Amino acid sequence: MSLPIPVLPAENELCNAICESADMLALLARRRSTKVVHFTAPGPSSEELDALIRLAARVPDHGKLGPWRFVAIEGDARVRAGEALASVLAKDNADQASLDKARETFLRAPVCVMVVSTAAAHPKIPEWEQQLSVGAVCFSLLLTAHAAGYGGCWLTGWPCYDARARGGLGLGAQERIAGFIHLGAPTERPTERVRADIGARISRF
Repeated sequence: MSLPIPVLPAENELCNAICESADMLALLARRRSTKVVHFTAPGPSSEELDALIRLAARVPDHGKLGPWRFVAIEGDARVRAGEALASVLAKDNADQASLDKARETFLRAPVCVMVVSTAAAHPKIPEWEQQLSVGAVCFSLLLTAHAAGYGGCWLTGWPCYDARARGGLGLGAQERIAGFIHLGAPTERPTERVRADIGARISRF
């Protein structure tokens, strides 16, 4: 990563409510995810990844709960995580093709970040608002990765909805997987895709 990571402000230090940036607007206008089949090395180093996650975590968070955590899956851990998923399918007598696909889940990109939702019942903060913060942090990580020069792809898949898979990947009983953020270098530049008709989705009260 060629760009330096900005220093994060200390508590009570002045921050920006407004920061005009043509570069940021241009990034948003043309931001595209990288297809998972189009990743290659390099991905962010462990140090770079930690820095990107710190930036990504600066999302709206009602009550300052931090209802999310991040699990970096990199290096040899990608193989171990894939084996954990394959072992779940093996108990269901899955065919060899399914087992091989599970083993390759985290080998498709140099680095993967599993974003874990820790949203839970709270006396003041609705769980739905905590979940919204989790979704925001997933997209924020994509943006920080793109701004740092890496491609990214936010995927879910069956492990997000299988309690055994979540357990095999180290999640607690009440935790959920918000997504797997795959990061690396794109082998080709993505093209624009069909988008929802935004004009039909804007109204004024």
